[in-house]
Formats: sequence, structure tokens, C-alpha cells
Amino acid sequence: MINDLKKDSEDRMNKTLESLEQGFGKVRTGRANPSILNGVMVSYYGSDVPLNQVANVGLEDSRTLVVQPFERSMVSAIDKAIREAGLGLNPITADAIRVPMPALTEETRRDMQKVARTEAENAKVAIRNIRRDVLGDIKALLKEKDISEDDDRRAADDIQKITDKFVAEVDKRLAAKEAELMKV
Repeated sequence: MINDLKKDSEDRMNKTLESLEQGFGKVRTGRANPSILNGVMVSYYGSDVPLNQVANVGLEDSRTLVVQPFERSMVSAIDKAIREAGLGLNPITADAIRVPMPALTEETRRDMQKVARTEAENAKVAIRNIRRDVLGDIKALLKEKDISEDDDRRAADDIQKITDKFVAEVDKRLAAKEAELMKV
């Protein structure tokens, strides 16, 4: 029982790390990265769909993204969606849509660092919430006399070690992202 709870908590914490990486992918650095456009929603025949369902997103060079719409009629809708996504990007429309990545100023880099820190803090909160849930499940097992008090203490220590490991991983990934942001 306790091993199942530990395994479940590790799986959930790994999903939190994956979510953190997706959040970091949206934080713009000086280089072009197709994942920056993952959150862009395009109006397609009356409903909003993700950009990658109506176009291919690729790299032209290290500072330019290329968006190839599946239908020519979607060019203006995709252009509008990218402009209104709040990413500070200005696409250039021709046959394909080119999205040059503007150089980051010192102030913009600091703002992006704040966004990255917020993402990391949200991940830490999620990991701590998972710990709280699992410890609650362990306490319920103790209350029902399914486990002994020694098992309860051992399991709580193990869960804390798992939590500490994942929080340290979040800190490590945040440090790497901040270093990437500050690199000119």
C-alpha cells in the first residue's frame, strides 16, 4: 500500500516537472523555438484551435520561425492570432508566415526571469500539494489500523525525501533557464 502511494506520488511529481518544462517553453529567450507558439489559438471556422492543428511551425534560422498554414485562406487568421497572443511578436506575412524573434533587452530578460520564477514556484506548490495528499492518505491508513505508527513515520520520511528531490530538480531547471535567459 505504502509503496503504491510512493510510486503514485513520484509519477504525479514527474508530471509536474513535465508541466514546468512546457511552461518554460513559453518563456521567450533570444533564440527561436517553435514551442513559443504552442499556446496560440487560431479562429478556424468559428472555433478556436491550437496553431499546430492548422499549420506547421518550424525554424528558418536561429532567430526566425516559419509558419506554413495548411490552407492559404488561414494566413491572415494565423497572423492575427500570433499578434494578439501577447508574446510581443510581429509576424511577416507572405506565402508563409515568418516570425522574427526580437533581440531581448535587459529589462525584457528580467521580466522573462520573473515569469520563469513564477512557473517554478507554481511547480513547487504543486509538488507540496501532492506531498500533502499522500501524507493524508497515509494518515488515513494509520487511522484505519492498516499500518503501524512506525510505518507511518517511515513513509512520511520517504515522501519528504521524494519531495525534496523534486523541489531540488525544479530549482536546478530554473537556474538553467535563468542562465539561458541572461546569455546574450
